[in-house]
Amino acid sequence: MSCRAFGTAFFIGLLLAAPVGTTAQAQQGAPEIGKAERIVSIGGAVTEILYALGLGDRIVAVDQTSTYPAEALEKPQVGYMRALSAEGVLSVTPDLVIAIEGSGPPDVIEILEHASIPFILVPEAHDGAGAVEKIRLIADLLGETEKGDAVIKALAADLHAQEAIRASIPTRRKAIFVLGMASDAPLVGGEGTAADAIFALSGVDNALSGFSGYKPANDEATMAAQPEAVILMAERAHELTPEKVFAAPVFAGTPAARDNRLIALSGSYLLNFGPRTAHAARDLTAAVYPELAIPELPARPWATSVPAPR
Repeated sequence: MSCRAFGTAFFIGLLLAAPVGTTAQAQQGAPEIGKAERIVSIGGAVTEILYALGLGDRIVAVDQTSTYPAEALEKPQVGYMRALSAEGVLSVTPDLVIAIEGSGPPDVIEILEHASIPFILVPEAHDGAGAVEKIRLIADLLGETEKGDAVIKALAADLHAQEAIRASIPTRRKAIFVLGMASDAPLVGGEGTAADAIFALSGVDNALSGFSGYKPANDEATMAAQPEAVILMAERAHELTPEKVFAAPVFAGTPAARDNRLIALSGSYLLNFGPRTAHAARDLTAAVYPELAIPELPARPWATSVPAPR
């Protein structure tokens, strides 16, 4: 089945499986979803996709994770995606709410699902196919199939180019993704995380792959893993210099400390898995393997201000 056909079939299945009250068809007098003019966008990937489809002017509010493009920062906010309030979302009088899977808390999502406006939950997936499906679902939902086709075609081409880049890496390096360093035990990404997935797309091995989710790093396990790079979220790394990071016992003595290889990239850029996913993977590849001549990917209208690593 083609991506287009799968996306349409998935959306139909989503509507059929949704509780009463989550779709416009189930609500008497509710607006037609495709004609929605007041959209609340919850989740950075959802917001990126709406802007990539040229629908930014129809967004009336976003959540705190919606930091790209810059125009999204000018929209009213309804709070953090996992700590929403129904009153806050509904206070901006939307005629459609689109949220990424994982938004919450569950009781608030239940209220929104049964409110008098359409509520759509977009499945989360941390891979190239998942990014494509998010775009297809939202594009078809809002009657922008042709624009969705264009974005998907470009993303597919970029992912194919990144696959070739990944295959050209002679010897893969191991890295650790640090979600936060508020203590002596940094919170790091294991298997099944978006960080682990972007590493895979970038041709980087996760040095800490023996556990799932995000957990505090263990000094002995980290030393044994011998990471050759440490990846930080730029949004949380303003004061985290290489000197400070590699002075921490958990990283001191690692190859990453020896080579002073500390890389900071935007967390939303790396972890959203939306239209910019291939570009994010390419930039991480270039940062981890600076000695290689990593080609640029084509510039895209929805990725005009790609942040540079530091």
